Amino acid sequence: MAHIMTTKELSRYLKLHEITICKHAAQGKIPAIRIGRVWRFDKDVIDDWIRTGQNETKAVRKSKSKGGKEESGKKKPRK
Repeated sequence: MAHIMTTKELSRYLKLHEITICKHAAQGKIPAIRIGRVWRFDKDVIDDWIRTGQNETKAVRKSKSKGGKEESGKKKPRK
């Protein structure tokens, strides 16, 4: 069974500030799951992420358009 950690638990585990953990999760720099307004972290996935030395995760929250600009999810008005 997966061991799910809170932001506070992960911050103690990685010896980083909770705000840093949240920022990295939001930027997709650390593997995370967002449930509502809170972040959760699977300890096994975090351990694998550390072991492999990955810089970025697959779970990025914002997509980028072809022009390299981030899309907010809102549709552009038609002309």
